[in-house]
Amino acid sequence: MANTAQARKRARQSVATNLHKAAASDVFQKATGVIDRVADKNIIHKNKAARHKSRLSAAIKSLA
Repeated sequence: MANTAQARKRARQSVATNLHKAAASDVFQKATGVIDRVADKNIIHKNKAARHKSRLSAAIKSLA
């Protein structure tokens, strides 16, 4: 158990951050499928789709 106010606050913040990251991961999975389908139909270029997926992945990893 956290002994100081600072440690208690950090524990609360880490719980909230983990929830946000889990939600973001779920959204990323859905977005990846949509981006891939759009690229398969030649609505956007395959490299643009890869770039979008890469940037989304990097943003989710930065939440850690």
